Amino acid sequence: MAFPMDRPATWFVTGTSRGLGLELVKQLLDRGDNVAATTRSTERLLSALGDVDTSRLLPLAVDLRDDEAVTQAVHQTSERFGGLDVVVNNAGYGFLAAVEETTDRDVRDMLDVQVVGVWNVLRAALPILREQRSGHIVNVSSILGLTAVPGWALYCAGKFALEGLSEALAAEVAGFDVKVTIVEPGYFRTDFLTTDSIALPAATTAAYPAIREMTAEHLRLQGSQLGDPVRGAAAIIGQVVSGDGPLRQLLGSDAHSYATAKVDALRANVEATAGTAPSTDFPAA
Repeated sequence: MAFPMDRPATWFVTGTSRGLGLELVKQLLDRGDNVAATTRSTERLLSALGDVDTSRLLPLAVDLRDDEAVTQAVHQTSERFGGLDVVVNNAGYGFLAAVEETTDRDVRDMLDVQVVGVWNVLRAALPILREQRSGHIVNVSSILGLTAVPGWALYCAGKFALEGLSEALAAEVAGFDVKVTIVEPGYFRTDFLTTDSIALPAATTAAYPAIREMTAEHLRLQGSQLGDPVRGAAAIIGQVVSGDGPLRQLLGSDAHSYATAKVDALRANVEATAGTAPSTDFPAA
């Protein structure tokens, strides 16, 4: 996929009223690109953009769980700007709880946003990108899409699903010159860990004091995270514009450390089962 250099590119970005999504919108508009930005509140998005030139912005209030609404938003984007070049699936939120403290509603709400919502966007955008034989899809996962830690099971479940979807998608669309990037950030200094953003269980049990302490530590971490959202957004844009880079884009030294530990643990597991794995094969004829 050759990123357009002779005209403004058109980006469709979800989850844009704060965090990395908001910073992406700011930088894309500063570049002079066209941006369709979905959010639950266009008023909050426009307020957060302040004095940024929004003449190339299409703010869209969209419930990503609504397939028809998502399809309409993608079509509005293509009609308004005359095409579509880059799709960034960024919408999401955190959830901190033990598995047994997580309700059915919690599970469905999380997966509706992090999996079903992404699928809705992809089904609407892929026919456009496939037919024009160019485009770039950026799925914002997390380092917790590669590795899991106690208390983050539901969030990890959504991000692990996104990683599997993205890997398969990358192979499916490569023949149409559509590129896929999975972004795996570590902890960034956004409001992701504030009580306004992160979801907590309605009821807890005293059986998991370590998770309660970890939750308190994460809330205290707010404002001192390693990741700079300005640099993070710039790195995402840079990889899309260059058209280079691997399938996975790790953001942050903490993300790289977590990923390295996961690879080492997985390698050790694979090697430990090398002798026993063939024992379930049919005997050789």
